[in-house]
Amino acid sequence: METTNAQLAENYRKDGFLTGIRVADETEAKHYHDAYNALEAEVGKEKCEIGLIDWHFEHQFIWELATHPRIVAVIEELIGPDVMLLATHFFCKYGPRDKFVAWHQDVTYWGLEPPEAITAWYAIDDSDTGNGCMQVIPGSHQRGIQEHGKSKQVGNLLSINQEVPVTEVEAETAVDLVLKAGEMSIHHGQTIHGSLPNHSTRRRCGLTVRYIPPGVRQAEENSLKMPWKPILLHGEDRYQNFTTVPSPFPR
Repeated sequence: METTNAQLAENYRKDGFLTGIRVADETEAKHYHDAYNALEAEVGKEKCEIGLIDWHFEHQFIWELATHPRIVAVIEELIGPDVMLLATHFFCKYGPRDKFVAWHQDVTYWGLEPPEAITAWYAIDDSDTGNGCMQVIPGSHQRGIQEHGKSKQVGNLLSINQEVPVTEVEAETAVDLVLKAGEMSIHHGQTIHGSLPNHSTRRRCGLTVRYIPPGVRQAEENSLKMPWKPILLHGEDRYQNFTTVPSPFPR
């Protein structure tokens, strides 16, 4: 029996994440995979690793993914009918290398008040334990925002090298978010997550898409020292907390 959006919402509230949600069929997934490959060939692997931030304003295939009806429908079920696209960011791990993503919470350095956000992680490539898939600690979103320090391990892909302390007992509860290309996971902005290095010869690329309800505002500068540029995707914005940004590829 197929899981309903209401059931997904219940699981999300309890665990702080969802995984294995099919977004694109094989043909559509290949289209996005090929589009990313073309972009990678154009700008280079070094730029693609963590440098493609908010490229949905210039590249239509990224915009199409960020606004994909199957993704937005689940987001609506989780945060309500009013949905704003906050940002997009590719994380691409090439192997075999020691680059990793330290344990962290997304909203810690985003400057949002209240600190409410949700992230969809769309798999451009198959993502598994062999090439460093994401890991999450179930229920960790219920603890609130945790104090972050700096990672002592070389190779952290996070922009300011942040890391939240995680005990061995907590780490043992971590769940591997194994995804096929065209599937996505979703996690709460306060869910503790990270990923191990890609020690395979396969690339592991995913597009993170961040969403917020319109009641959120930018109270402080974010870690990238840039203002957010949200776009209203569904419902209405009764708060006007951000300067209005039009859709880059209007239909």
